[in-house]
Amino acid sequence: MLVLGIESSCDETAAAVVNDKKEILSNVIYSQIAEHKSFGGVVPEIAARAHLEKIDIVVRKALSDAKVELSYLDAVAGTCGPGLIGGVIVGATFAKSLAMSSGLPFIAVNHIKAHALCPRLTNDVAFPYLLMLASGGHCQLCIVRDVDDFEVLGATIDDSVGEAFDKVAKLLELGYPGGPVIEKNAKLGNDAKFVLPHPMCVKNTMDFSFSGLKTAVKVAAEKCESEQDKIDLCAAFQKTVIEILRYKITQAIKHCLKEKIKISCVVMSGGVAANQAICKSLTNLCEEFHLNFVAPPIRLCTDNGAMIAWLGIEKYLSHEFDELNFAPRPRWPLN
Repeated sequence: MLVLGIESSCDETAAAVVNDKKEILSNVIYSQIAEHKSFGGVVPEIAARAHLEKIDIVVRKALSDAKVELSYLDAVAGTCGPGLIGGVIVGATFAKSLAMSSGLPFIAVNHIKAHALCPRLTNDVAFPYLLMLASGGHCQLCIVRDVDDFEVLGATIDDSVGEAFDKVAKLLELGYPGGPVIEKNAKLGNDAKFVLPHPMCVKNTMDFSFSGLKTAVKVAAEKCESEQDKIDLCAAFQKTVIEILRYKITQAIKHCLKEKIKISCVVMSGGVAANQAICKSLTNLCEEFHLNFVAPPIRLCTDNGAMIAWLGIEKYLSHEFDELNFAPRPRWPLN
């Protein structure tokens, strides 16, 4: 079985061909970092225009790299949300058009769900598992019982963790995207130089809040007198984020133990899963509970077509197809 996946929910135009043997035959990504860098964040109108300009090129290359023609495909899967609605419309419309013109089934994909299930493509993860979903727009803790069975244990009440990285990098004038530059600086910094708060880490809640941490970094930044101070602040910020994530995941694991939910492992997905310091710390935490920690390869942590194609395969095997009038949506809850 071959499925073409198309992704355009934010600032990556992506397409991939994946088969039911869990082989990624192609995975083409056009990143819009250059278009948005001078603004310090994603500009929705610019993102939509860039998707429109690149999507045909990206899809053609994905098919070429996979050495397949449209007639070889079994289905076309396209992101229909959540995300920046202009970009979502571009990708969804293109995917629908390909499906209609080729007489192929169309599968509407929730791209957050695709992140959540991506480790089943790369690591053969079994249900149920505990998921830490952390990206630029989302931050959730869930128990994933099946392709369409998510129990949300906690979510952010304000900023996502990825958004916090970007905003901290912007206020420190370090550039965009924030995650990689803060991780790079943190390796060179003294994480004990600044003491930062741990919002919502005292009541055993599994919800998140990062706006207060971001404000605390802003206050601390006003006291920075050198570039090394900024580097130390990056280290303190990253360390604090790690401690918050460890606290929340610990609460979630204890919840599973209390409720006798036998999770197969702990999974982290989304762009923040590319942060190796975070993954190393969470790996150590899971070992304390005799659990495996799983994160996709770095190339599949950010938005990509392979995860869309894989969820398309998962839905195809369950005979879940969608009509061509499926409406793109900016919001699309997991549950």
